[in-house]
Amino acid sequence: MDEPKAPKPKPKWWSRPVAARPGDQSSDAAEGAEERTEAAAAQAPPEPVDAPMEGRVPEEPAPRPLHEPDPYSTPPYGGPGPWAPAPPVQHPVATPAQGTHVPPGMAQAPPPAPGMAQAPPQTPPQAPGTPQAPPQALPPAPGMAQAPPQAPGTPQAPPPAPGMTPPHGTTLPPAAGPVPGQSAPAPMPPHPGMTPPHGTQLPVGPADPHRPAPMAQPAPTAQWRGYDPWTVVPPPAAPKTPKTVSRRGAWIAVLLIALVAGCVGGGIGAYAERDNASGGVDVKLPQAPVEKEARAPGSVAGIAASSLPGVVTIHVRGSSEEGTGTGFVLDKQGHILTNNHVVQPAGADGDISVTFNSGQDAKAEIIGRDAGYDLAVVKVDRVSGLTPLPLGNSDSVRVGDPVVAIGAPFDLAGTVTSGIISAKERPITAGGEKEDGSDVSYVDALQTDAPINPGNSGGPLVDRKGRVIGINSAIRAADDGSGLGGGQGGSIGLGFAIPINQGKRVAEELINTGKATHPVIGVTLDMGYTGDGARVNTKGAGSGPPVTSGGPGDKAGIKAGDVITEVDGVPVHSGQELIVKIRSHRPGDRLELTVKRGGKKRTAGLTLGSASSG
Repeated sequence: MDEPKAPKPKPKWWSRPVAARPGDQSSDAAEGAEERTEAAAAQAPPEPVDAPMEGRVPEEPAPRPLHEPDPYSTPPYGGPGPWAPAPPVQHPVATPAQGTHVPPGMAQAPPPAPGMAQAPPQTPPQAPGTPQAPPQALPPAPGMAQAPPQAPGTPQAPPPAPGMTPPHGTTLPPAAGPVPGQSAPAPMPPHPGMTPPHGTQLPVGPADPHRPAPMAQPAPTAQWRGYDPWTVVPPPAAPKTPKTVSRRGAWIAVLLIALVAGCVGGGIGAYAERDNASGGVDVKLPQAPVEKEARAPGSVAGIAASSLPGVVTIHVRGSSEEGTGTGFVLDKQGHILTNNHVVQPAGADGDISVTFNSGQDAKAEIIGRDAGYDLAVVKVDRVSGLTPLPLGNSDSVRVGDPVVAIGAPFDLAGTVTSGIISAKERPITAGGEKEDGSDVSYVDALQTDAPINPGNSGGPLVDRKGRVIGINSAIRAADDGSGLGGGQGGSIGLGFAIPINQGKRVAEELINTGKATHPVIGVTLDMGYTGDGARVNTKGAGSGPPVTSGGPGDKAGIKAGDVITEVDGVPVHSGQELIVKIRSHRPGDRLELTVKRGGKKRTAGLTLGSASSG
C-alpha cells in the first residue's frame, strides 16, 4: 500500500525576508541567516520538476538575493551550521599568532574586532527531519548593509568550502563530497566591510564593481599584540614603610663615622707630616698667644720691671784708661750713685756718659767721690722722666732674704740676676793699688750669691719689694784668689755689696759738700801685726805720735801697744776689720772697745771723731 506522504512543512515565519532598514543593528545577523539558507538549499536534493502539484498552492517565486551566496560565510559572521557541534566550555587561553596550528580542544575564538558582532554559541546537529532552530540575529557591523531575509523555502547556506580555516574554537566534521547533480558553487569574495577570520584564504577572482574596495586594516600595534585579557594582573605592591633607626643604631653609626673620620684625618696628618719633613711645605708650629698681664710685684719679673727704668750704664774714658760700670738714680735732679773705682779712670778731665734703660744717652759730671768708702756721685742735666729707685734699710736685712742684682756685666746692659743674702757684716777691703794705700776701701759688706761680674759695680742690690739695700762693689774672683775686686774672672757666687745705710750717708755728704767724713778713734794701727786683734802701733806715722793727743782714743785711756779685741762685743781679728767696724758707723757714735794690755782685758768707751776724706 502506498502510504500517504507527509505534508511538506510550511516555511517558518522567521525565514521570510524583511525589508532592510538603514542603520539596523541586525543587518549582519540577517545576512548570516540568508547565507545559511542558501547553503542549506544547496545541500537539499532538488525536487522533481514534473512532480504533481495536486493539493498544493502555487507559491510565489522567492526573491533573488542581491548577490550570490557566500560559500565562505562561516561563523562568527553567520550562525552555527548544522555540521558544527557546540564546543565544550573551555577556559580561555592566550590567543596564538596568526596561522599557528592549534590542537583540537585548545583553540578558542578571538575577541571580536571593533564594530563587529560576537558570534553566538553553536548548537549540536539535530536529527534528520528535525526542524532547525532559527539562527540568532546579530547586529551588523558599522558600515555594513543589512541583507534582506530569505523567503520561505530558501535553501540553507552550504558549509565552508575546502581550504578555509574555521574560526578559533570551531570543530569541523569530515569534509563531504560534492552533491550529485550539482556543480560546486563559485567562490565569492567576502562581504564588503567584513574581515575574514584568522587564517582564511580568499579566492582570487574578478572584482565586483558593485562592492566598494576593501579598506586597509591597520597592523596591530605592539601594545595590543602583547595584550592578554585573561592575564592575571598581580595586585600593586604595598608601599614600603620607611625603616626607623633605633637610638642605639644611631650612636653606633655616629661612632663608626667618627672612627672613619679619625682614621682619614690621621692618614692625612701623617702624609702631611711626611711631606713637611721632606721640605715640601713650610712647618708651622703651635704657639701660645702674647700675654700682656702684669707679673706679681714680689716676683723677679715684677722687681725687674719696676727697677730697670732707674738703672743706668756708665761709660768712662780717661787719658790713660777706660771702663764700664753701673749706677742708679737717686732723685729727680739727676743725681746718680755709683762706685768710686768706676769713675776713677776719668780723672780730672775724663769723659763720662750715662745710658738709661730706655736707650737715652746723657753726659754726666762727678759731684763727689770717696775712695775709703768706694762711693761716688755723678749728675746728668736736662734729662726728664727720671725714675729714682726707693732706698731700703740694710739693718733690716736677714740672711736668706731674696735679692735681685741689676747691672751691665761685661757691658751687657740691663742684666738681671737673682739670689739671696748669704751673710752680713763681711769686712772686706778693695783697691790697694797705690803704695800709700789711699785707694783702699773698707767695707762692712752684705754677701750675696746673686751672680755679680765685672761691670756690675755700682749697680743696685734690691729686695723683694724693689727697694735698694746695697751697692754691688766687689766679688771673689776665681782666677787667682788674690783679693777682692782686682780679678776679671767670672762669678763663683761670692759677691759683696756696700750696705745702703752707709751709702746713703756718704751720698748725702757728697751731694751737699762734695766730700765725705770718716769716723775715727785717733790711733794708728800696726797693719803688719799677725796676732789676734788690732794692735795700736808703737810709733806714729811720720812724726806724729801713735795715739792722737786729745783724740777719742786718748780720752778712753788707750796706749801704744794695746790690742783691741772686740767692738761692741763683736770680735775683731785684724786691723782691717777694726777699720771696717769703725767706718760702719757715723762720726759721734759711741762705741765700747775691749782692750787687752799685758795679758789683761778691760773695756774702754769712746765717742767717734770725724775726719775728712780730703
